Amino acid sequence: MQYRGETTSAVVGLLALLLVVVVVSAGIGPVEIGPMTVTKVFANALAVPVGVDLTRATLTAPWRVVEWYAPFSYDVQSLYSTIVLQIRLPRIAAGASVGFALAAAGTVMQGLFRNPMADPSIIGVSSGASVGAVAAIVVPAALPFGLGIRGAAFIGALVASVVVYGIATEGGRTPVATLLLAGVAVQTFLGSVTSYLILRSGDSIEEVTYWLMGHLDASRIEEALITGSIGLVLVAVLYLYAEDLNALLLGETDARSVGVEVEWTKRVLLAASSLITGAAVAISGVIGFVGLIVPHALRLVVGPDHRILLPTSALAGASFLVVADTIARAGAAELPVGIVTAAVGAPFFLYLLRKREVSEL
Repeated sequence: MQYRGETTSAVVGLLALLLVVVVVSAGIGPVEIGPMTVTKVFANALAVPVGVDLTRATLTAPWRVVEWYAPFSYDVQSLYSTIVLQIRLPRIAAGASVGFALAAAGTVMQGLFRNPMADPSIIGVSSGASVGAVAAIVVPAALPFGLGIRGAAFIGALVASVVVYGIATEGGRTPVATLLLAGVAVQTFLGSVTSYLILRSGDSIEEVTYWLMGHLDASRIEEALITGSIGLVLVAVLYLYAEDLNALLLGETDARSVGVEVEWTKRVLLAASSLITGAAVAISGVIGFVGLIVPHALRLVVGPDHRILLPTSALAGASFLVVADTIARAGAAELPVGIVTAAVGAPFFLYLLRKREVSEL
């Protein structure tokens, strides 16, 4: 079909763009590194498994049982390799993973609510994550199982989305309007809880504020890989429902008439979007507007068909957040990336409001 060719072309193009963005971003910082040098560093880091040696296994590093072969060996200063692979790459990978997840979730939320001003936080996921993270910082002893900030944020995000869904569901049906109102109410309540915890934060106020601004500078490559893996799996699940989401754009009645199981589809879309957003927010804090800006911009370029819009928005979101974080850390004073996305997102949000008002005249 034609859309498959268009999707493939768009995905390949955006993957190439993401690769270029990663290479350029890895070279920007207090120590400037040229794109060719960065490319050589990445090439040197490539390795493929060639066998297994059980004698190399340890309790702390069981992966040593795999023997690796590096096909490239370019002459690069060890300082450059350390800067790119150990300092900048974890942050870049985290930015790509979080941007990928938030843009994908925003695409689904805008389609489900049939509103270009919807974003992943609309059902309380970000507010729940904020409560969990702030509680982990302010009163860590009160949390069970030693969850830590990221674990508490993820659990808080999921609990908030479950509560919103439970409030909005009655008799096996979940009206979208009720879901939206429930999300607003729960966000408001959780915002008050977060505010109370901030008042009680004492010496932790700086850490709390920094987390709520959204940042990537404390990210580890393992967290980025986990978030990226979760994102890929859940976006694949969401993609399976792309045609159903297209039908929902026409309204629930019309969607049912073409055979869509509306309530089941909404459950899957909400569950997958909540999980992917929770995983992203857990490692980055609250980064606003990515799920709003990117899907809407891509919709203007590729159209409303979610079979094309979903994968392209996700990839564009990855590039967008890497660029935003590069800007955030390139200045004389490093900024949380949430400040940069808000500075771009707020004017764009006002543009959407203005455009909507004009179209309604």
